[in-house]
Amino acid sequence: MAFNLSGFTLTLFAAFAFMSIDVGLAARHLLQAPTGPNLPRPNLPQIPTIPSLPQPNLPNLPTGPTLPQPKLPTGPITFPNLGLPPMPSVTSLPNIIPSIPTTFPSIPFFSPPPSTKSP
Repeated sequence: MAFNLSGFTLTLFAAFAFMSIDVGLAARHLLQAPTGPNLPRPNLPQIPTIPSLPQPNLPNLPTGPTLPQPKLPTGPITFPNLGLPPMPSVTSLPNIIPSIPTTFPSIPFFSPPPSTKSP
């Protein structure tokens, strides 16, 4: 499954790379293309203006009663000391990440078979 996913990802990356090359090439051709002939513009009628409507006179909204402002404490705020449960030790946690080897295994060198012909 992982091989198919990596192959699909590689194919998708290559497709996007080729698409961006084509888009860049097309943009360059459009920028270097000569301008077209000047075509006559059609005579369009003017857009009619919207008449202004009279603005109604609205009464003022009533104001509500003023509420008293609450008194905030001025001293430092203290919180009760809550006891937290002890943290688990590191040795009791499962080893989720496997260790990565830092040395390469040695590759055995095989000597070629003896030749049947003499030089």
